[in-house]
Amino acid sequence: MNEEVPEYGAAIAGRRILQRVLADYRGPAAVRLWNGEQVTGSDSASCVVVFKHPAPLRHLLLHQALTPLGEAYLAGDIVVEGDMEALFGLVEYLRTYKARWPDRVRMLGQALRLPANGHASVAGVARAGRAEHENSAEAIARHYDVSNEFYRLWLDPEMVYSCAYFRDAGQSLAAAQEDKLDYICRKLQLSPGQSLLDIGCGWGGLAIWAARRYGVQVHGITLSRKQYDFAVERVRREGLEPQVLIELRDYRDLPGDASYDRVVSVGMFEHIGIANFPLYFATIQRVLKPGGLFLNHGITNDTGWQRTAITHFINRYVFPDGELTRISEVCNAMEETGFAILDVESLRRHYALTLRRWIEALEGHRDDVVKQVSDATYLLWRLYMAGSAYYFEQGSMDVYQVLAAHRYQPLATPLRRDHLYPREMQ
Repeated sequence: MNEEVPEYGAAIAGRRILQRVLADYRGPAAVRLWNGEQVTGSDSASCVVVFKHPAPLRHLLLHQALTPLGEAYLAGDIVVEGDMEALFGLVEYLRTYKARWPDRVRMLGQALRLPANGHASVAGVARAGRAEHENSAEAIARHYDVSNEFYRLWLDPEMVYSCAYFRDAGQSLAAAQEDKLDYICRKLQLSPGQSLLDIGCGWGGLAIWAARRYGVQVHGITLSRKQYDFAVERVRREGLEPQVLIELRDYRDLPGDASYDRVVSVGMFEHIGIANFPLYFATIQRVLKPGGLFLNHGITNDTGWQRTAITHFINRYVFPDGELTRISEVCNAMEETGFAILDVESLRRHYALTLRRWIEALEGHRDDVVKQVSDATYLLWRLYMAGSAYYFEQGSMDVYQVLAAHRYQPLATPLRRDHLYPREMQ
């Protein structure tokens, strides 16, 4: 902290700034200063944001940018106690906050009284180092190759890294993920002897489930080396090598004579990039046999991928090639490629529930997570998953399963949806 700015004076300036900025905030989060003084919110607040140093607050006021606040959190200059998801109501308030000009002048004067130094820097977490939306192996590795053991600590036993399918809010994550795997298989009308291409097969959970429970031949492809190694070993261990082939392969490199009865993509679509939709769907059109079915499970949003502080932070620290768009744009791209849309289902509430289970497990294994990766990586995943849960609950993010088939061909689906809901699930 600068010697010429007394700590007492900095605390007064910080209190005045926050009281003015948060005068109209009525959410569940409170804010505490570096001297222990809680300046906004009730003592029973479910979430407390603690500024450990004045510098992040100064930067927020002088530069009107939210991204540095996220970086200050990763560096340990800001600590979030309690319910992380509740933080994002405050984030949304700050994102849309517009000070009147006289108030802005006063706050800038107070901000200049705050020290500009004395804070840490982000360490122990990878930043994106290449162009976004390339759907490259390097971009995939930055997220999925963190550590298999890291993911094992908070995922379900099947290692499924996409939203589960809950019967009710009390169902266990493991059971809900098994229900999701089976739900996908029923939507695809899998039967023994069919061939299934699993694009972005992850750690092999769906590929193994489909082979073991439905008797299909599965070709799973991924760009993650660590996922590939894990999936290949699991297939070998479970004796499914005659049925399941896992490859480290880009979907764009599928051979010209590749042909499958069914194609599925779960949790990989967010990496494609909107500009690549025509190639992605055309590739699936090419490899899908006549009369076949294709299920695409992917996250969408309500605005398209706009340049905001949140999307910048996500591309910089979480998903280098992540890009979302509206479900209407997804369906349009599929139809323009020659697909007929058979079924569209939102699983938004299921993803909010899933993320909360992941966060609970992550927080419960914090010490082990930090040993596997780093404290900054733990903080990053906690932040991004809590934010995702908030926006799924709020509705600006969604996740859809879209079932499609070749246009102008006989359909493989029944007349009714009874097959999706076995008697024991009703």
